[in-house]
Amino acid sequence: MISTLTPQPVERAEPARTGAAPGRRTRVLALPEARWATAATVFFLLALPLQLTGAPAWTWGPLYALSYATGGWEPGWEGLKALKERTLDVDLLMVVAALGAASIGQVMDGALLIVIFATSGALEALATARTADSVRGLLDLAPATATRLTPDGGEQTVPVEELAVGDTVLVRPGERVGADGRVLDGASDVDQATITGEPLPAAKEPGDEVFAGTLNGTGALRVRVERDASDSVIARIVRMVEEASETKAPTQLFIEKVEQRYSLGMVAATLAVFLVPLAFGEQLTDALLRAMTFMIVASPCAVVLATMPPLLSAIANAGRHGVLVKSAVVMERLGQVDAVALDKTGTLTEGSPRVTDVRPLPGSGLDEAALLTLAAAAERPSEHPLARAVVDAARERGLDLPGAEDFTSAPGVGVTAVVNGRGVAVGAPARLLDGTGSTVTAVAEELEESGRTAVLVLVDGTPAGLLGIADRLRPDAAATVAALTTLTGTAPTLLTGDNPRAAAHLAAEAGIDDVRAGLLPQDKLTAVQEMEGAGRKVLVVGDGVNDAPALAAAHTGVAMGRAGSDLALETADAVIVRDELAAVPTTVALSRRARRLVVQNLVIAGVFIAGLVVWDLAGNLPLPLGVAGHEGSTVLVGLNGLRLLRETAWQRAAAEGSA
Repeated sequence: MISTLTPQPVERAEPARTGAAPGRRTRVLALPEARWATAATVFFLLALPLQLTGAPAWTWGPLYALSYATGGWEPGWEGLKALKERTLDVDLLMVVAALGAASIGQVMDGALLIVIFATSGALEALATARTADSVRGLLDLAPATATRLTPDGGEQTVPVEELAVGDTVLVRPGERVGADGRVLDGASDVDQATITGEPLPAAKEPGDEVFAGTLNGTGALRVRVERDASDSVIARIVRMVEEASETKAPTQLFIEKVEQRYSLGMVAATLAVFLVPLAFGEQLTDALLRAMTFMIVASPCAVVLATMPPLLSAIANAGRHGVLVKSAVVMERLGQVDAVALDKTGTLTEGSPRVTDVRPLPGSGLDEAALLTLAAAAERPSEHPLARAVVDAARERGLDLPGAEDFTSAPGVGVTAVVNGRGVAVGAPARLLDGTGSTVTAVAEELEESGRTAVLVLVDGTPAGLLGIADRLRPDAAATVAALTTLTGTAPTLLTGDNPRAAAHLAAEAGIDDVRAGLLPQDKLTAVQEMEGAGRKVLVVGDGVNDAPALAAAHTGVAMGRAGSDLALETADAVIVRDELAAVPTTVALSRRARRLVVQNLVIAGVFIAGLVVWDLAGNLPLPLGVAGHEGSTVLVGLNGLRLLRETAWQRAAAEGSA
């Protein structure tokens, strides 16, 4: 079917770049754990000098009691609930130890234990909250309300949650887009950096897709809503983050299983440490004090805290750099991969066609600039991706495009128009030539052999030249392939549904030798299963619906977020929101750093526990030193894990990935 239109050029003004997306940062005292820990610390600091200066007990005793109550009620209550479910909680053991210390006159020591234990719990809660802050800072983008257009032409300001598929919304200059949809009318430049990472605003015209939370430029847009608020790109990513908070890494789950048996054993050992010396004539107070000290120093708090802070910190750091890791399980698994399979279009390549060759034919009387000018002028009214590539190429060269008249477009064939009084046709050589023109055919075959799509330009019915169009390799693709090869010890494999010639040409540019082309989705799945069956832990990176089965079957799947299909984004374990391929090896390296910190923390915790236990059993470990040593080790491993929140951690991971 032939369509005819009169083009109307639109002048676009580039909007000023705005700052980052609105972020949120949890205040320390907004956390109940922090408030209770602060209260316990304040009461302790008020009581301590009174006791040390010899003030009457009635002045400092109630303050210590308040310190016990504010710092210990929450862990004690949680411990009792766990005990009701026949689970022995470490928190409850700490409260019992503190009360035991108070019962034998060591009120200050027990209060110190409560304060330090409450503070370490507040630190863990703060680390978790800041992790959510860092990730949600990328997601807290969509406006609260939108302007919905009514059928009679009126306007309604409604919450974005009330928008339904099919509604039309008005996005004024400078406003954020309220819903995922498609432009019906208007033209503007939209800043999509917070969603896609594009450095420049993207031109939006009728038919273009826009995303909730992106910032409109100087033009007004009428947008038809295509997704409910709950299904927008932002909403899907939010769900991924919420799912992340509900999962724990395998190491953590293993420790929790060990913790139960360890805690039961520790209770039995504490009773033995109390009863055996008592049976041999030791004083009750001394035996009880030694047993309380033993229970405190042998408690596995530091071991339990060794695992999650490094993984949560790594998730937060990756989130700040546009990589959304869905869970601590995924962050741990990323560091285990030893093989990589990459998709081609939209993953190794930019996913948008670009003009790579301009070939005027002998006798046409045109040079490259003149040929491209005529082709771009004829293609400018067209919405076809290849047409946009031709127009973009002309604009990149600074060519002035004359107006086109009598424009027509035939799907599958090409376009025709009158440019400066000359009839210009642009389209597929096979359709425009009807099988004639040996010279044109030879040039077209040469372009296609090198992985390009050949486009013929006719001027007044005579072949004037050909354009070669291809999906350009990402600038960081070759470096990413080299980095992944260094990290895993083997070069990545290219899995693509494209034709073998185009795939081989692009793979050579990227430095990939193992190329598997012409694959259907089930073929990609089979390839990944074969690699997994050979004992490899495969990382698959893709973006399309045809990649989803492979993403699901892989040890770990990563989706490119800019043009990733809904299915790929849901199936993948992590999403590269900013579409920076180089973030993949950096995240793998960051995961490995997190795993090393977990092992480091377990060693630190084990050394502290063993040393303090031996000191208590073989010597005479003072209770305050036992409390300080045990809780100090807990705080130490927690802070050690938080090191991965720093910007330098990402920079070092990037350097490690590129080494």
